[in-house]
Amino acid sequence: MTDLAQTPAKAPAWRRLAWILLPLLALAGAIAWIVAADPLQSFNNGAPPVEALTFERTILDASGIHLLVRAGGSEAMTIAQVQVDDAYWNFTQDPPGPIARGTTAWINLAYPWVLGDAHAVIALTRSGTAFAHEIPVAVPTPEASSGQLTAQAVVGAIVGILPVAIGLMFYPALRGVGRSGMNFLLAVTVGLLVFLFVDMSLEAFESAGESAALFQGPAMVILAAAASFLILLAIGRWRGTPTGLALSFYIALGIGLHNLGEGLAIGAAFTAGSAGLGTFLIIGFAIHNVTEGIGIAAPVLKARPPLWSFVALTLVAGFPAVIGMWLGSLANAPHWSALALAVGTGAILQVIVEVSSYLVRSNESRVSSLLSPPVLGGILAGIAFMYATAALVKI
Repeated sequence: MTDLAQTPAKAPAWRRLAWILLPLLALAGAIAWIVAADPLQSFNNGAPPVEALTFERTILDASGIHLLVRAGGSEAMTIAQVQVDDAYWNFTQDPPGPIARGTTAWINLAYPWVLGDAHAVIALTRSGTAFAHEIPVAVPTPEASSGQLTAQAVVGAIVGILPVAIGLMFYPALRGVGRSGMNFLLAVTVGLLVFLFVDMSLEAFESAGESAALFQGPAMVILAAAASFLILLAIGRWRGTPTGLALSFYIALGIGLHNLGEGLAIGAAFTAGSAGLGTFLIIGFAIHNVTEGIGIAAPVLKARPPLWSFVALTLVAGFPAVIGMWLGSLANAPHWSALALAVGTGAILQVIVEVSSYLVRSNESRVSSLLSPPVLGGILAGIAFMYATAALVKI
């Protein structure tokens, strides 16, 4: 009998290419006609174009105030006047002229700002639209000097590296725990990761809300987190499900990305003059992050990893806080912060999945082990500890 479901003959390559190019050419022709003919011109009632301006960065130095702004309106926009503290002030713009949609420009004001005071800036466009920006506390913006970078590295090390190292020091004491103790520690790891996931997600959406509308902040956060999760999951499962030291490194990576976001926030707060980072707050960060080291050590309690691996785990989890400090104080922008936090959120979700999967595989009861008292108690303990100690670092 003749098979009626035969595969159709494969079309020549040139014909398939033609069918790809044809709709693209049609779209290009339609766009060219719209630009040339401007069919919407008859609907123009004289209303000004839609304008949007986002203040992305503020620099205060001896020469005055410097503002990095990004245009996001429907057309190029021109800044006509600038007010500082209700007074019009001369300004220069770099580059000069209209600011095209999606591009940035520096607004430079030779304004004698006062240390510790608040200043209000209003940019007026040619159409009369006003865009306000507040400088809550005026302090000199840190410069990329060796002394400044070193000081920030010390704070970043105290916030990120030191607590992780202290947490990993519990490794010898924890090696003798039984199955229930092991389940509890793995569950504590899941609990602290769940807290970090929620906390980082909220921070990502907060940063996204401060970014220019053209970056589509909330959608960018969700898509970047999903992409990070899927990519890391695929890498992690490339040669089977990660266990032992490999799983510890994935936990360290997820925590490291969270500490990167933490460093970005602290660095940006330094720049804005609103950090108020006293000894108490730094101690709070250290206590808050100690549990991260315990969580990293949990998957290798039944093994004897080499000493270098503990150093590597500490740096993977803690050093991103130093990098975040540098980036946050020297070259930070809301959309970049939101993107970094979103990537970290996806990474933490991937680690939650892997640790939970490892916990299930390690028990004979499999999925039902997730409902056992040690596991439920560990998850709640991890969340509770992170929530309680987070109160020390919220300002």
